[in-house]
Amino acid sequence: MIEDNPPFEQAPPVAEPVWTYRGYQLRASEFTTAMVHFFRAEVNRANVWRMRLDTTTNWAVVTTGAALSFTFAQTGSPHIVILLDMLLVTLFLLIEARRYRYYELWSYRVRLMETDFYAAMLVPPFHPSPDWAEALAENLLTPHFPVSIWEALGRRLRRNYLWIYLILGLSWVAKITLFPRSARSWEEILARITIGPFSGQLILLIVCLSFVLIFLVALATAGLHQAAGEVLPRFGHLPAPPGLAEQQKGVRQKLRAWFRPSARRQQLLTFIITDRPKQVSERIMEEMGRGVTVITGEGAYTGRQHAVLMCALTVTEVAHLKALVSATDPQAFAIVSPAQGVFGKGFMPLEED
Repeated sequence: MIEDNPPFEQAPPVAEPVWTYRGYQLRASEFTTAMVHFFRAEVNRANVWRMRLDTTTNWAVVTTGAALSFTFAQTGSPHIVILLDMLLVTLFLLIEARRYRYYELWSYRVRLMETDFYAAMLVPPFHPSPDWAEALAENLLTPHFPVSIWEALGRRLRRNYLWIYLILGLSWVAKITLFPRSARSWEEILARITIGPFSGQLILLIVCLSFVLIFLVALATAGLHQAAGEVLPRFGHLPAPPGLAEQQKGVRQKLRAWFRPSARRQQLLTFIITDRPKQVSERIMEEMGRGVTVITGEGAYTGRQHAVLMCALTVTEVAHLKALVSATDPQAFAIVSPAQGVFGKGFMPLEED
């Protein structure tokens, strides 16, 4: 006789962890899905602007090739064509530097996601940097270029345009010295350089100063390393990751991103003078997750007692705070001032590791 198997007892469902942030509750799966779609969108944006950079460089290469072909194909063609092409290449460089700043804007967000979401997810326990969400939110609310125009100019100049300028400069020298025949004297070279009312000495001086300025910009901006989309050594050498033997022995070192585009978020200190301190403070603590300190104050003019609420915030939370205070106590008076630094729970850690 075959005995029946005991009834299968299903394990009680495990509650899915909830992402709680500023009064909102979001399941972990929903949050991860949103971050994945956001990451794909930012990568697509970065790719679009990266292709636009290549397009501008192609314009410079094509116009340079066309100008040189025209100049050397005809014996009597003037050297001014090369100089005009240099001006056109400079215009393309300025356009590409502007596009590079937009590309770095999207690369900055992608890099934050890589270092503080995906990398942290791969190395348990999942512990992203305390300021990464705030940095990402601030960049979404108030977008700003992560690199300066000088860094963008210098980087594109060193990568592509410096070689184009060198080719144009050598071609210009060859044109004025070797074509249509080799120059026999310095006076003959200056005579060839002369353009209308502008003497050869003036044209030569302008060209030399232009190349000196180009090389100075390329060298002076070499130390700027705020670009998140570049793979370059930064800030010295970081310690190498632990080896396999150390991991097997249980020795574990904290993994750090070799470059993470970070900046301290703008931190603020708010003072709220209100006659409803309990209601206002409760809403701030419940909906924003920020601590509130109640201070007793006295109006110098009226002599009345008022409660003063002190609360530390970041720049992205000001609008939320204003909405809460206005809905709870329309007669309240709020002061928002910048803080040099806020350290503790919810802000920068007190002890840096």
